[in-house]
Amino acid sequence: MKISQLKFDQNGLIPTIVQSNRDQRILMIAYSNTESLRLTFSSGHMHFYSRSRSEIWHKGKTSGNFLSVVELRADCDSDAVLAIVDEAGPACHTGERSCFDNHTPLELD
Repeated sequence: MKISQLKFDQNGLIPTIVQSNRDQRILMIAYSNTESLRLTFSSGHMHFYSRSRSEIWHKGKTSGNFLSVVELRADCDSDAVLAIVDEAGPACHTGERSCFDNHTPLELD
C-alpha cells in the first residue's frame, strides 16, 4: 500500500500505534501525516506529527530514545498505521517503557 492510499482524517492525520518488535508490547500511540511518514521511510526512524505543537517531531531526537522502523502496516480500513519498531530506550515521555505502563483502568463516570 502507498502512503497516498491511506485514509487521513480531516486534519490530514492518521493514528499510529507503535509496537515493540521484541515482544509485541504496545509502546505508544501518536499521529502521523504524509510528511512524517515520508520522513520515517527516508530515515528509518519514527517521525510523528505533534498536534499540540503543530509540527513534525523526530522521536528520540532530544532523548536519544529512537524508534527504528522494522515494518509499517496499514489496518484493514487504511485509517490507522501500525509501526513495528526496535526501541532504543523508553518510548514514553515519562521515562516508562510504554505509555500504557501506568495501568490506569478506565471507569464509567
